[in-house]
Amino acid sequence: MAPDRTMRERMLAGELYIADDPELARDSARAQALSHRYNTMDPTDGDARRALLTELLGAFGAGSEIRPPFYCDYGYQTFIGARTFANFGLVCLDVATVTIGDDVQLGPNVQLLTPTHPLEPDPRRDKWEAARPIAIGDNVWLGGGVIVCPGVTIGANTVVGAGAIVTRDLPPNVAAVGNPARVVRELTP
Repeated sequence: MAPDRTMRERMLAGELYIADDPELARDSARAQALSHRYNTMDPTDGDARRALLTELLGAFGAGSEIRPPFYCDYGYQTFIGARTFANFGLVCLDVATVTIGDDVQLGPNVQLLTPTHPLEPDPRRDKWEAARPIAIGDNVWLGGGVIVCPGVTIGANTVVGAGAIVTRDLPPNVAAVGNPARVVRELTP
């Protein structure tokens, strides 16, 4: 490890890093505090909720909504397009970037998980970890309880059935279901 690179710089570069770091702890505490405020605020105060999500996230598009509770690692690594709707219980572990397009529909309890850990026991015991970005295209629908694993890209207009675990990229314009998610049909755009 180069001594001039902080753990935060390593994390943002997609390299192995140790999360137990004062700078990352501050970033995480910020996200937890803002998420807590969001999750406990008046659900009818749309302007205040939008302002808080705009402060927390890397981008939050016009007309988008996230129903609380919402959980994230850092917030600033999550980018949400316009007119996107996330139902209750979104978990967005945004150690790497999470990019969600326009007009996306996320069912309740969707999990977007970017972190990875070494398979080898010694570096894992020493608390090294990394992450791989997730990208969700425009007009995607993820059913309730869908889990998207690190490094996955889901193409535009794709539908993923409830409870599916997406371990590999999915092309645009398909329906996918299961564990692991598999394409079951093509959709007409």
